[in-house]
Amino acid sequence: AEGLNLCTSGSATSCEECLLIHPKCAWCSKEDFGSTKSITSRCDFLQNLIANGCAGAIENPSSSISVVRNVPLSSKGSGQTHLDVTQITPQKVALNLRPGDRTSFRVQVRQVEDYPVDLYYLMDLSLSMNDDLDNIRNLGTKLAEEMRKLTSNFRLGFGSFVDKNISPFSYTAPRYQNNPCIGYKLFPSCVPSFGFRHLLSLTDKVDRFNEEVRKQKVSRNRDAPEGGFDAILQAAVCKEKIGWRKEASHLLVFTTDDVPHIALDGKLGGLVQPHDGQCHLNEANEYSASSQLDYPSLALLGEKLAENNIHLIFAVTKSHYILYKNFTTLIPGTTVEILHKDSKNIIELIVKAYNSIRSKVELTVWDSPEDIGLTFTATCQDGLSYPGLRKCGDLKIGDTVSFEVAVEARSCPAEDTSHTFTIKPAGFRDTLEVAVTYSCLCGCTGRAAPASGKCSGNGTYACGLCECDPGYLGARCECEEGASGDLHQALCREAEGKPLCSGRGECSCNQCLCHESEFGNIYGPFCECDDFSCARYKGVLCSGHGECHCGECKCHAGYIGDNCNCSTEMDSCVSSDGQMCSGRGACVCGKCQCTEPGAFGETCEKCPTCPGVCSTKRDCIECKLFNSGRLADNQTCQKHCKDEIITTVDVLETDDPNAILCAYPVNNCVMKFTYLELPSGKSNLTVLKEPACSSAPSAVTIVLAVIGSVVLIGIILLALWKLLVTIHDRREFDRFQSERSRARYEMASNPLYRKPISTHNVEFTFNKLNKSYNGTVD
Repeated sequence: AEGLNLCTSGSATSCEECLLIHPKCAWCSKEDFGSTKSITSRCDFLQNLIANGCAGAIENPSSSISVVRNVPLSSKGSGQTHLDVTQITPQKVALNLRPGDRTSFRVQVRQVEDYPVDLYYLMDLSLSMNDDLDNIRNLGTKLAEEMRKLTSNFRLGFGSFVDKNISPFSYTAPRYQNNPCIGYKLFPSCVPSFGFRHLLSLTDKVDRFNEEVRKQKVSRNRDAPEGGFDAILQAAVCKEKIGWRKEASHLLVFTTDDVPHIALDGKLGGLVQPHDGQCHLNEANEYSASSQLDYPSLALLGEKLAENNIHLIFAVTKSHYILYKNFTTLIPGTTVEILHKDSKNIIELIVKAYNSIRSKVELTVWDSPEDIGLTFTATCQDGLSYPGLRKCGDLKIGDTVSFEVAVEARSCPAEDTSHTFTIKPAGFRDTLEVAVTYSCLCGCTGRAAPASGKCSGNGTYACGLCECDPGYLGARCECEEGASGDLHQALCREAEGKPLCSGRGECSCNQCLCHESEFGNIYGPFCECDDFSCARYKGVLCSGHGECHCGECKCHAGYIGDNCNCSTEMDSCVSSDGQMCSGRGACVCGKCQCTEPGAFGETCEKCPTCPGVCSTKRDCIECKLFNSGRLADNQTCQKHCKDEIITTVDVLETDDPNAILCAYPVNNCVMKFTYLELPSGKSNLTVLKEPACSSAPSAVTIVLAVIGSVVLIGIILLALWKLLVTIHDRREFDRFQSERSRARYEMASNPLYRKPISTHNVEFTFNKLNKSYNGTVD
């Protein structure tokens, strides 16, 4: 086994402890097993025990399976007797399990053709179902005709329900005792409320079904929810009165147009006692505990339906479909279909639900022990395996499906404990019984020898070990406890306060017997040394260049350091040009550590940003392309330029940010190239095919350029002068406008203007015709 050895590291002190560590662990019961100077673990993998010489004395039980009863699957259900019809195989298996050792067996299930069917029709007779009652008065005949297309053996029964006849669920005032519909104008007459009433046991005489339906009348309850779950439970558990056959498929059709009361609703009416899951039909076939017990819970319903192999079909109106659909996830083997408000589609609904039930197989487990783990893998009609799935759908009558059932014991129960659990398809009467026993004891334990001479007469010899009597110790119980015993113990300690044998061995009187380890050897007078606890480098002990002795690496020649990872050789640090680390670093432990920024490579020979790199690359270009330069010798060129990949181009691309651009003069021209260091350690050089040479400028071009420059400068200066003048004029005009706005005289008069005509007023007095006049002359 690779890695950690779970068996030896488990420190098992007995065969039984060893078996619990891992299913692959085995125990050696051989007396003279292991070395006299060390303790070889008796608990180990089987191949290790055989390699250590323990063949023939190994305790290694494994899980086993035996098929006790295996009757072949039937192909058809109807015949003279139906008790011999088999739909699951095998019928009984016995398992002997070792903890952790998984074993598996295969189960096959087949829905046989023409299987007998018992159908019990359970109807809500509350007032809202009155129109439905009218439509099912001839249901028995029509339903029997349709079901006989599917099976030749069909029986039909009938029951009804309303709700508990107590407040607040029903009308309980004296005036409503005989007719709870008094005062209700739409339907003034109805029968008293009741919980559940069994009306017709299962029979093949469908006319009796029609007769019973015609006799029924609706009732009236106070609240909207109905007491249908009470009725379902009684129909499931009252097997004798209902008439369920063991050899038939059981269908319970539940029709209603409202929601049901569930557990704890009964507290509203003072019912605090939970439902006991028993049959409570009196001589009149009415539910007698309606006013004593609470409504049943979903869990109780599911348990009783499964116990009696009953497929429940919810036939409910569309408005309540979602609620009952959720119920089907909590009650195994249940389906739900939408019922029209007047129940006209009831026959189609029942046939559809029956076909749906017969088209799927789902395994259920009963009474599974807590310490048993079960895993299912379904193999359905498509031939594919579905791990973790215990059901198959889309089946046809007569199809066979199989399930791989893996069983594993998680622990060992008390001695001589056995368990039995059952696997059964939901709604089937057929079951698979699984009997489980546990393989937790070693065979050598039963051969234990008390006061054995192998234990110095002071202990019991069992499975290769001595279990010493009180007052004795040692591998063979050869030492006594007390003062001498304490002295023996002290001789096994390296120093006072330290553990016995350094915690890595056992003290046998006065000598340490060191444990064996999968990692190496443990040795020393006090088991204080080993050859595997030294320093490591990259997970390798002493870097692979030394030996581990008592926690310290002893390095081989040419290596130093705590973990021998430092080589003293320096040849690997010399670069191709003969320099140590290309002059850009130091040689440490046989490897170059580059100190020049940007330098890398085994000998720091790569350095795109170092000065002089362009000249080094230039030497390679000259010698490889032009066979010139200081490296022109072919051997020298190949040696120094072996990592250079040179490519010539017509136009040099310089848009790569990682490429370095270099240039050097050649005969009044310039040779340009770029180089890029690749991850492989090589350099990619891109060189122009020809040097870039520039021609002398033309004199005419120079003159024209000078004239053009002067003219352009003149135009720019004129434009600038014009701009300044315009700005100045605008400022003066704005100032003038501002002064005009501040003037105190009107715009129509000018204080400097004088009219050319002047006017003077002269006062005078004269007499005319003895009359005096005063006036003025202009």
